[in-house]
Amino acid sequence: MNDAVAPAITAENETEAAILSRRSIRGYLPTPIPQATVQHILDVAARAPSGTNMQPWNVIALAGAPLKAFTDGLVDAFLGGAPLGNFEDLYYPVPLNEPYISRRRKVGWDLYGHLGIARGEKDKMRDQIVHNLRYFGASVGLICTIDKHLKIGSWLDYGMFVENIAVAARARDLDTCAMAIFAEFSGPVRSLLNIPETHAVVCGMALGHEDKAAPANRLVTTRVPAAEFADFRGF
Repeated sequence: MNDAVAPAITAENETEAAILSRRSIRGYLPTPIPQATVQHILDVAARAPSGTNMQPWNVIALAGAPLKAFTDGLVDAFLGGAPLGNFEDLYYPVPLNEPYISRRRKVGWDLYGHLGIARGEKDKMRDQIVHNLRYFGASVGLICTIDKHLKIGSWLDYGMFVENIAVAARARDLDTCAMAIFAEFSGPVRSLLNIPETHAVVCGMALGHEDKAAPANRLVTTRVPAAEFADFRGF
């Protein structure tokens, strides 16, 4: 599969600069973030489009001792044998077809290349999973949940809400990483945070200050250009 790569784009305003500078950051400094800042980012993000104004998002924001207790509990569960892959809904299709499987494999092995993890190095892979479960060292960890009764329209709204968090964070020179692993590890997440059975874990999200020395942050992904995925008519 040979995806064309979108040409470099120059931001023409501050909004575009925030969007274009957003990356999934996988290494953070321990610098704390005030609750007021996190709350403001979530308030801004909640202006996401929402069908009939249903606003389906629910967020648990963790920092300090509660964050450490949560991530310690997740790591203990993982090292104790609790299985990954326990999504409450099917996150990816099985099997995953082209072009998606090739894109997924490329970003995975590109990341592992920066981390110095070779194919088959299970101990290093396990350590990276532990790092994931600790939000890559971010000082704030979010868990996003949704009422299980809601359907695809609300999930679309939720995606825009999560993107708004990432863009609003960039506007304050903060970074994020939306993380599926918390949905994949939903059993321990639910138990440790007392999430009701009526809610599904959508994702987690790291929020903090990038550690520019972290090898994982050298990863830069590409995007397919609009000319390849869009059909322009009447222009």
